[in-house]
Amino acid sequence: MPDESVTKNLSEAITRTLPFLRRYARAVSGSQQRGDEWVRLCAEVAVQQPELIAKSADTKLGVFKLFHSLQQPFGGLERSVAVESVSGRLKESLTEMAPLQRQVLLLTVLEGFTVGDAAEVLGVDIDTAERGLAEARQELQRVASVRVLVIEDEAIIALDVADIVRNAGHEVVGIAATEKAAVELARKHSPHLVLADIQLRGGDSGISAVNEIMGSMTVPVIFVTGFPERLLTGKRVEPAFVISKPFDPDLLRAAIAQALHTVSI
Repeated sequence: MPDESVTKNLSEAITRTLPFLRRYARAVSGSQQRGDEWVRLCAEVAVQQPELIAKSADTKLGVFKLFHSLQQPFGGLERSVAVESVSGRLKESLTEMAPLQRQVLLLTVLEGFTVGDAAEVLGVDIDTAERGLAEARQELQRVASVRVLVIEDEAIIALDVADIVRNAGHEVVGIAATEKAAVELARKHSPHLVLADIQLRGGDSGISAVNEIMGSMTVPVIFVTGFPERLLTGKRVEPAFVISKPFDPDLLRAAIAQALHTVSI
């Protein structure tokens, strides 16, 4: 019979991992609802069979490995992508990155796993994972330029984000520090993607700004926050794409590519 304190510690470790699993599941699927459905299934299995997690040296690795193993008998997490509303070179670029490439990329740049850990999570050999990551990075360079609206109230961070977006080959149509400015810029420029901070100056909310923008247009959104685990609680409507501050250029490029990949889903 397993030690009660060990079981309790494992349960607490699994609980701490779930917000990050939600983030990953949503990024892969592009959907809060679909991503959370898979996370709930994984959590239920982990509670009933904690030994599946305990076999791994690291709890987060074990949880992510279980998550992907559950998809094999029950069907994949990803859907086919509907890109009818996107035309030309952008439409072609959205369909290029294979699921394995996206998964390895997100596991490494978003969740911080090593390539070896990502290979273990996905059930592939390390050579396959390394090849998939290299191919994913190549495909990031192929994503066509899109119009990006940045919602960020800290000037230095906003300029850094804008530089990263431009260096990734995209156009920054504006930087907004308030809800009102964000809505006005969105209406003026009809961005292909919105990159928004959660908290803005004067008590304004990036989420509220995005909700108003989404009332008049459909556009993928990436939210940034210093505390993703506080946002991804599963207790309210939450964004599908969440990345942590600070973030590196590869992470932002990957998030943009994946957000564009799931446009119109």
